[in-house]
Amino acid sequence: MIYEIRKSTTKVPVDFLCKYFGVSSSGYYFWKKRSENIHSNKRATVCDAIKKYFKISKSTYGSPRIYDDLKEAGILVSENTVAKYMKEMGLDARLKKKYRVQTTDSNHNHPIAPRLFKVEDAHPLPSKAGKLLAGDITYLRVGYRFIYLAVVIDLYNREVIGWSMGNSLETSLVLRALDSAMKKVGPDAEIIFHSDRGSQYASKAYRNFLKNKNIKPSMSRRGNCYDNAYVESWFSSLKKEWIYRNCYSTEAELKALVFEYIEVWYNKKRKHSSLGNQSPEKYKLTNLSH
Repeated sequence: MIYEIRKSTTKVPVDFLCKYFGVSSSGYYFWKKRSENIHSNKRATVCDAIKKYFKISKSTYGSPRIYDDLKEAGILVSENTVAKYMKEMGLDARLKKKYRVQTTDSNHNHPIAPRLFKVEDAHPLPSKAGKLLAGDITYLRVGYRFIYLAVVIDLYNREVIGWSMGNSLETSLVLRALDSAMKKVGPDAEIIFHSDRGSQYASKAYRNFLKNKNIKPSMSRRGNCYDNAYVESWFSSLKKEWIYRNCYSTEAELKALVFEYIEVWYNKKRKHSSLGNQSPEKYKLTNLSH
């Protein structure tokens, strides 16, 4: 009854409605104020929790991941409400890309491996860890120069299982990343490793490394970044979520940031929508136990 009064107050005077439904005006206003206070307190609780989880994510989570955090914490609210409150509080995880540097040199005479991994396949991703790996190189700026980062990602759970940093784009950069990845995967694993056609991934040293480790090489089509989209996406996340949001002035500070993102945040804690909002490590552990 009292809800009917509230629904109709925009069209009919409150005093008339109270008399019609046999409710005192003072009783209605008491209920209305109490209801508003409850709503205000719940809103404040939700907003405080949103700010807490947004801060924990280093300002990188949008409303879907924040909603999932709230649900895990037992705070029941719709995702649309989370998005609305975040907008009102100015909590925006989006960050525009700043610049791009060319790291791939495909103009060489080294042999090109066939494209064994095809993104457009109906079921392109593996059902077990350590079967399909992908890697690439990106740049990270320090003042007026660049530090280069090579990574190896297990496409089963998007975990970064190998990475290395250096001052040049020499083949040793990718070999160090691959070597650290192989220590996690194990010497007897049957692996396909996908990369672009860069000279580092076509060099004799690289081909010898893969041959000695019994790894099958796979390469993207010329000039087609979508063939290695998973690694490209990871580089974008690293820069937008971490590098561009933090201040650093030395190579050591930059390397510490990369270490923190990969080993402390991304692999262990960062929720991944394609993994059911689990971190890469949690996804692997959960599926190993089944």
